[in-house]
Amino acid sequence: METSPATAPFDGKAFVRHLSGSPGVYRMIDARGELLYVGKARDLKKRVGSYFLKPRLEPRIMAMIAQIARIETTLTRTEGEALILEAQLIKSLKPRYNILLRDDKSYPYIFLSAGDAEAPRMSFHRGAKTAKGRYFGPFPSAYAVRESLGLMQKLFLVRQCEDSYFRNRSRPCLQYQIKRCSAPCVGLIDADDYAASVRHAALFLDGKSNQVIDETVARMEQASRALEFEKAAALRDQVATLKQIQARHYVHGASADMDVLGCRIDNGLACVSVLFFRNGISLGSRDFFPRLPLDASEADVLAAFIAQYYLERPLPEEIIVSHSIEDLDVLAEALSTQAGRKVEIKANVRAERARFLELAQKNATVALAARLASRQTVRDRFESLRELLELDETPARIECFDISHTLGEATVASCVVFGPEGAEKSHYRRFNIAGIAPGDDYAAMHQALERRYKRLTAGEGVLPDILLIDGGKGQVAQALAVLNELGVTSVLVVGVAKGPERRAGHETLILGDSGREIWPGPDSPASHLVQSIRDEAHRFAITGHRQRREKAREKSSLEEIPGVGARRRSALLKQFGGLSGIAAAGVEELMQVKGVSRDLAERIYARFHG
Repeated sequence: METSPATAPFDGKAFVRHLSGSPGVYRMIDARGELLYVGKARDLKKRVGSYFLKPRLEPRIMAMIAQIARIETTLTRTEGEALILEAQLIKSLKPRYNILLRDDKSYPYIFLSAGDAEAPRMSFHRGAKTAKGRYFGPFPSAYAVRESLGLMQKLFLVRQCEDSYFRNRSRPCLQYQIKRCSAPCVGLIDADDYAASVRHAALFLDGKSNQVIDETVARMEQASRALEFEKAAALRDQVATLKQIQARHYVHGASADMDVLGCRIDNGLACVSVLFFRNGISLGSRDFFPRLPLDASEADVLAAFIAQYYLERPLPEEIIVSHSIEDLDVLAEALSTQAGRKVEIKANVRAERARFLELAQKNATVALAARLASRQTVRDRFESLRELLELDETPARIECFDISHTLGEATVASCVVFGPEGAEKSHYRRFNIAGIAPGDDYAAMHQALERRYKRLTAGEGVLPDILLIDGGKGQVAQALAVLNELGVTSVLVVGVAKGPERRAGHETLILGDSGREIWPGPDSPASHLVQSIRDEAHRFAITGHRQRREKAREKSSLEEIPGVGARRRSALLKQFGGLSGIAAAGVEELMQVKGVSRDLAERIYARFHG
């Protein structure tokens, strides 16, 4: 370690003369002892010398150099070792002028306990892998893990309860009643059958969904031959669900393990969007917003991100990046050394990988735009609504319902959800209305609200703080009647009635608890919030109505497709569980059925998709 006197200005040129030309890490420190910057170098003498010997430097770098009181160096054997040490120091010391990834959470996993005397369970896991069993993952987020666990419950009925709860059951719990568990705790499922369910769940998480589907189809046919039609129907539904999930996550031509990184910078803010692929299946994406110093480029951000993000995490076989990184080979070599196997970093890709990279770039662009679109604006509108309605607390969740139909045909109700961060589209729901007089909007609203809040009161979701109804006093009365029937008292019902001129911004709000009417006016932020939520509910309802109406009028069938005879038709229906499953499948999924070529698959796909 070499140090300059703290009392005199730092003489960078004199310091560089005594530096070694070996690989290493340098740390720039100010007069107060605070770390300014950490960097790595293949040749310390040349790299550090570039700060003091070049005639022109960027303003950010000049400002940093003016604060240097001393520089400390650490020699390493290779540039790869210097890269790893640099990432470790940046994460632990958080220098002011470095690109810093603010993400200290470990990857979440799905844990499957070892198959001992008790029935194995699946659970969420984060942290050290000390328990005996299998760990599936890593997943990009806790949400992805919980979504997958929910699928495991619906598809394979594998228990997720704690062992202490499992051992003390004398009768099935609510999970069994709602068909989310097969109740191995009280012996309502044979041990061999439960073991088969656990095995299928593990195969599914390993990315071997085709094997699970084939075995399930075989069991369905066996049950059908044995005249066990109820069991066969349940297996048919399971196959259809598996096909839907497979279609949603299927990645044709993807590497078994690959991360795709897209980066965008705008207005001093950077976003790195990562698409995760494991075992050829997409596990979703995650957006990161590293702390960004001035004048950093997308390549700089990606290099710093990769070094810090993968420092203590499982590495994929490939990392695809949107911008060419300086010293890419060195970074790949360092990660390969850390992983104990080859890790490739690629910037120039073609075909499927180029498509995934384009998607990552789009994700980063959208995420950055959303970040910059002033989240505070939405929060201010929520606060304005709180003041307008004289609530004690700012609402955290608002739901809005709307009805759409054409002269009573194909009636659809929509439910949209908003929070302080904006629309929560994953919580949107549609309800196909049936069994009412055509055009009866009151009955349609009653049915939709009843179906929605029966589930929520049963614990399958979160009740809103405010329920917006697109309509006047009649629609509000329907909402109050449903909530009273279900014993829900914590939800404030607000009707949104159009003004006499039916102009946006001139709506009247009707409070369900008192019947009081409020006119916020076109300039009110609360009015803007209500308008945007109401318009979104209207759009979502119209879209669902049009889809339902077109589907009802559609007359296409497998019999009308040239090349699809009785045998292929039977195979398709078995694999996808019905016409709706075939219509939802892509060309690659259709080709997996025996006897279906790409040409035929494209004709089938075109028949259902125009």
